[in-house]
Amino acid sequence: MRHRGTTLVALVGLSAGALAAGAPASAQTTPPAKVPLAIGRGGAVATVDPDATAVGLDVLRRGGNAADAAVAAAAALGVTEPYSAGIGGGGFFVYYDAASGEVSTIDGRETAPLAMRADSFLDADGEPMDFTTAVRSGLSVGTPGTPRTWERALEEFGTRDLEEVLDGAIGLAQDGFTVDETFRQQTAENEEKFRTFPATAELFLPGGRLPEVGSVFRNPDLARTYRLLAQEGVDAFYSGDLADDVVATAQDPAEAPGTPDVPAGLLTRTDLAAYAALDREPTHVRYRGLDVYGMAPPSSGGSTVAEALNQLERYRLSSMRVTDAVHTYLEAGALAFADRNAYVGDDAYVQVPLQELLSDGFATERTCAIDPAVAAPKPVAAGVPDGEYGPCPAARGEVVAEGAEGTSTTHLTVADADGNIASYTLTIEATGGSGITVPGRGFILNNELTDFDFAPADITKPAPNLPAPGKRPRSSMSPTIVLDQGEPRLALGSPGGSTIITTVLQTLVGRIDGNMSLAEAISAPRSSPRNGAAVSAEPEFIEVLGDDLTARGHVFTETAEIGAATGIEFLPGGLVLAAAEPVRRGGGSAAVVRDVLDEQEVPDLAPQLADAS
Repeated sequence: MRHRGTTLVALVGLSAGALAAGAPASAQTTPPAKVPLAIGRGGAVATVDPDATAVGLDVLRRGGNAADAAVAAAAALGVTEPYSAGIGGGGFFVYYDAASGEVSTIDGRETAPLAMRADSFLDADGEPMDFTTAVRSGLSVGTPGTPRTWERALEEFGTRDLEEVLDGAIGLAQDGFTVDETFRQQTAENEEKFRTFPATAELFLPGGRLPEVGSVFRNPDLARTYRLLAQEGVDAFYSGDLADDVVATAQDPAEAPGTPDVPAGLLTRTDLAAYAALDREPTHVRYRGLDVYGMAPPSSGGSTVAEALNQLERYRLSSMRVTDAVHTYLEAGALAFADRNAYVGDDAYVQVPLQELLSDGFATERTCAIDPAVAAPKPVAAGVPDGEYGPCPAARGEVVAEGAEGTSTTHLTVADADGNIASYTLTIEATGGSGITVPGRGFILNNELTDFDFAPADITKPAPNLPAPGKRPRSSMSPTIVLDQGEPRLALGSPGGSTIITTVLQTLVGRIDGNMSLAEAISAPRSSPRNGAAVSAEPEFIEVLGDDLTARGHVFTETAEIGAATGIEFLPGGLVLAAAEPVRRGGGSAAVVRDVLDEQEVPDLAPQLADAS
C-alpha cells in the first residue's frame, strides 16, 4: 500500500515476450523460464508454474474458454505442484460469465466423513491430538472435491469435455517436467513425512533420494489415473476400483517399518459416493464504486475480505500518508479476523450471520474501534452482528482464537477472448498434504480436516468450526473477481493458509487505493493482520514501515514470505494483463495468447480503478 507518488517497490520489469509453449519437459535440461507479467489479447493465464500456464494457454489457443483452460491448468498443477494441489484435495472456483454478466461459485471443499464427530481429534484423555500427528494420518483426510469441481465447472461453463482438457496434463505426467529449486526444496522439507509412507517415498524420492534440479520428474501413475477420468468421467474417482484404493489408503495408511503407527482414517465408499460440489451465491460488496465478489462459507475468504473492505470504504486511503493508510488497513484486518473466528463456518451446520457481517451498519460500528493514532491491543473482541447498530458501543463480543491452518495451496487465474474469467484456488492443505500417496495412483491425499478446530476454545459457547459428520471445514481460500459497472476488471487469489485473506485484501487495496499496477500490488512487501498478538510481516515491510507502525503500538513478527498471488486485469483498448508473483515461492508464470508488448506502447498500468472518494 502506498500514497500517490510514494513507491515501496519498483514496478516489475516488463518482459518483451510472453511465455512460450516450449519443448516437452523431457527434452529440457533446465527448468522453463518464469515470466511474471504479460500483456496482450486473446486471453491470459497466470499460475505458479510455467508448464501449467502453458497447458492452460494451449487450451485457449485451441478455442477453449476460461473454464476449460482453468481445469486444464489445475490438472497440470496436480502434476507439477503435487504438494499443493491435486485430485486428492479440494478448492473453490469463482467464475464470471460474460454472456450473462453473472458471477457464480462452485464449492469443491472437502467434507468430513459421516463417521466423524466433534471429539474425533481428541485423545483418550480428552486433549487435542498433536497437530503434526493429526496431519500425517488417515484421520485428516476429507472426502476430495477437486474431481467433482472440474466436472461441474465444465458442465456449467465449459465448451470442452474432460478428455480434451486433461490431455495436456496427461502428457506432462507421462513425459515429465524439469525439476526446479522450489520443487526440490518442498520435497526436502517433506522428506521425513514422505519416508513414513512407502508409496510416497517411492514416487517422490526416486531411488531413495531427493530429485535433482534439472532432472526430469515423471509420474506415469498419475497419467494413468487421469486417463481413467478422461475415459470414464469423474464418477470413476467416486466409485469403482479407484474409490476402493482411496478408501483403503485413508483407512489404513501403510507405514514404513520402524515408524510410529499412523492414526487410521474414517473415509468410506459411502462418503465418496455422496460427495457433491455445490453451487453457492458469491459474497458481494461495493468498494469505491466497484463490485467485489468472493467465496461464501464454508470459505471465510470472501466474507473476511469483504468485511475489511467495507470498513476501509469509510476512509480516504488514497489521500492518507502511507503510515496512516497502512495503520488503518492493519486495524481493519484484525477486526474482520475477530469476526471471522467467532462466526464463520459451514453454514449447513452453523448459523453464519453473513448478511450482517457484510452490512454497512456493522462496518460503521466496527470502525468505531479504529483509533487513527494508536493500535488497539490484540487480540480484539468480535463485534455483534445483530442488526442493531448505533454510536460506538463498548466491546460486547468474545475473543476467539484462530485455529491452525496449512500454508500451502495454489491459485490460478484465467481469462478468455470473450471476457469470461475463472479465479480458482485449490489445495491439499499442508505442503505435501497428509503425506499419504494412493499406491499406484500418483497423487497425495489431503489433510484438510485439520482445518477444523480440534476442541472448542470455550466449552460453554458455540464453536462454528468443530468437526461434524459431512461438515466442510472452514477455509481461508479467497478467489476474487472485481467488476466495474458490470464489466470485468480484475481477478486474483493466492495460496498461504489464513494469510490468503490478507494477501488478497492488501493486493486489492494496493491496486485500487494505492495507485499501484496489479504487478506492483502483487509484489509489494506484505503484512498479515489476523488479530494475533503480533502481525506477521515480511522483512522489507518491517524495514520500510516497522518503526513508524511500532510507535503506534503495532507488534510485528518477521515471516520470510507471505502468499504467492496471481491475477488478471482487463485494460483499456481490449488488452488483458496477466501477473504472477515474481519472487515468492520461486516465482509464478503469466502468459497471454497474443503478446503485444513489441507491437505498441504499453498503457499506463496504474490508473485509479475508481473514484476513491
